[in-house]
Amino acid sequence: MSDLISTDTDLEKVILVAVRTPGLSESLVNEYLDELAFLAETAGAVPVRRFVQSLTMADNRTYVGSGKLQEILEYLKVHEDVSGVIFDDELSPSQLKNIEATLKRRVLDRTNLILDIFARRARTAHAKTQVELAQYQYLLPRLTRMWTHLERQRGGIGMRGPGEKEIETDRRIIRDIISKLKNDLVKIDRQMATQRKNRGKLVRVALVGYTNVGKSTLMNALSKSEVFAENKLFATLDTTVRKVVIGNLPFLLADTVGFIRKLPHHLVESFKSTLDEVREADLLLHIVDISHPGFEQQIDVVNETLHEIDDREKPSILVFNKVDAFSHIEKEADDLTPSTRANVSLEELKQTWMARGTPSIFISALEKTNFEEFRDTLYHEVMKIHVTRFPYNDFLYPDAEDMDDAEDDF
Repeated sequence: MSDLISTDTDLEKVILVAVRTPGLSESLVNEYLDELAFLAETAGAVPVRRFVQSLTMADNRTYVGSGKLQEILEYLKVHEDVSGVIFDDELSPSQLKNIEATLKRRVLDRTNLILDIFARRARTAHAKTQVELAQYQYLLPRLTRMWTHLERQRGGIGMRGPGEKEIETDRRIIRDIISKLKNDLVKIDRQMATQRKNRGKLVRVALVGYTNVGKSTLMNALSKSEVFAENKLFATLDTTVRKVVIGNLPFLLADTVGFIRKLPHHLVESFKSTLDEVREADLLLHIVDISHPGFEQQIDVVNETLHEIDDREKPSILVFNKVDAFSHIEKEADDLTPSTRANVSLEELKQTWMARGTPSIFISALEKTNFEEFRDTLYHEVMKIHVTRFPYNDFLYPDAEDMDDAEDDF
């Protein structure tokens, strides 16, 4: 991908910076930067240039080497309309200070950028409190650097929420605020725990997956609800729970916040209560964007995050979404054209490694492709759990020949 990208003059222009360490291929670094660019665009900025440096490890003082930092500075001198520089890793307070002193631009790291997006996306009191807590925890060790910005009252991405407080806020006050926010979250968590208890003993299914893989679209398709769905990262922050009925089988379906690589620790900690729906779920629907070139790495990121949240093994279904991105052209028997994303068929996908081991299904939530098979798979997996919970609930178990004729609540 070219390091120059067409821009909209009304949007804030930024440049992206990354370090390529041993073990990271050039293609993988480009994929990371593509994601960083998507994050920047979600936050309302336009990336106009990328800088990548190969190092054994990131420089402790300035992340990139002094020569690369000078190269970035020369670029900024020519392109004065570029207002910010975004780094693809979390920077230490000293790195932030040193880089800003050289570049004379606002400097953001990946964590700050994600926090900014979360601040934009938070809608409920619960989400707003969680985001604010994460922002203050990030800000605390960076007070000296942050107050320089606050005195100038500058706007732009990365400067929302706590960044708008007055300079009188010092470390002691910040710690008091953090303590209060934690207490507020405890109260909200109690209320939410009570709500979960009031849902009865229905089987709980949670949608999990990387951000922007189509969880909310699938939620809407299954529950006939109108959960906000958008082709941007972290479109959903608040957990949404809906009652769904397939055939004669009711269960609860929860849509959760999407995961991402290098998810800031502060966010994982702050959003653990939101992720209670994942911990308490009986069945996980792991949604995967099969059209994404790095979907295998995304699967690994989600699995690692799930293990961090709850190390107990849970039944799960791998749902490979967005098969509509493939043309599904059926090749002739003597066609020697290699199978690619442009011509692979659904049947060919079912013969790959992805269809082995863990129960898996290939669908398009948007186009409802292969949806009947998906609903059947989900029905039988939920039924396995339901039978153990309600072994004598006979009315839920029609005869086999009647089961196919059961009316779906869709």
